[in-house]
Amino acid sequence: MESELKKLRKEIDEIDNKILELLNKRMEIVKKVGELKNNTNAPIYRPEREKEIIERLTKLSKAQNGILGRDEIEAIFLEIFAVSRSLERKERIAFLGPIGTYTHQAAESRFGANAKYLPILNIEGVFKAVANKEAKYGVVPIENNTEGVVGITLDSLKKYDVKIVAEICMDIHHSFASLQDDITKIKRIYSHPQGYNQCLNFLETHGLLDVEFIPTESTAKAAKLASKDKESGAICSKIAAKLYNVPLLFEKIEDNNANRTRFIIISDFKTQKSGNDKTSVIAKTSHKSGALYELLKSFKEKNINILKIESRPNKDDTFNAWFYLDFEGHIDDEKVREIIEKNNMLWLGSYLKNC
Repeated sequence: MESELKKLRKEIDEIDNKILELLNKRMEIVKKVGELKNNTNAPIYRPEREKEIIERLTKLSKAQNGILGRDEIEAIFLEIFAVSRSLERKERIAFLGPIGTYTHQAAESRFGANAKYLPILNIEGVFKAVANKEAKYGVVPIENNTEGVVGITLDSLKKYDVKIVAEICMDIHHSFASLQDDITKIKRIYSHPQGYNQCLNFLETHGLLDVEFIPTESTAKAAKLASKDKESGAICSKIAAKLYNVPLLFEKIEDNNANRTRFIIISDFKTQKSGNDKTSVIAKTSHKSGALYELLKSFKEKNINILKIESRPNKDDTFNAWFYLDFEGHIDDEKVREIIEKNNMLWLGSYLKNC
């Protein structure tokens, strides 16, 4: 058996050597692409191009009767794409911090662990960083399936001259981390109050409801405090536990396993059409009967499917409210462009539909 294992490991080593050789060749070409893009200032983040590659490789793997499916191919190649972008051009990514938040985890899922990250402690600050060219990209939450839209994100989209270039949908899983491997010896629990309240069933099951609860401003801060307290535990994200070297005792402890958050990536450019796009706009209606009906009717006339509509209060005197809308299509589609122009909408971006 030992000799057979050695033989198989040797085969793996030989394949790894070939993979490394091919990756180096890929990155050499990537650097040349980056030099060409630097001359034109073209964006290096192209989600529609990445989707095209993943779909092509998925079909190829299926045709070859390969073991790897779409999920595995996507996981591998998202890391390759992230490394490629860092070689093309090292650009800063602002996100709602601190380091170790779920937004950080969402950003890292697209830009990789080696990107230049700028944690900012409020959502509007992320928009300011991108609008002022302090960061090329920004990552912020826009809605949660249980708690609804993030109002400050919608307000900031209206206020700042940035564009949505991508969206990320991520399942939010709370983890329980501790330096103490005997859960009965834990005397304190650090957590953001929201995270704590979303894990009450777990806490009750493990006899932790009577343990002292110490609220923190973020789940990342909870992990940091637990990393210095051997008699404590933290309710936090996996990335926070990893960053602060706190072992995970339980990986998914939330009461609602369907907790999902949509994040957006903002920047200063227009993405190309992918064939499966979403457009976001802000629309204002006059303060008169039937105004909203007329707006929605124009979508029906163009046969455009509305995916989301949210109203927001407006502080000016001309309009009593404005509306945030997501709908299918791209700004380069004639009917999309016409409906935006006809209704004098503020275009927020067209991007690959991923949620």
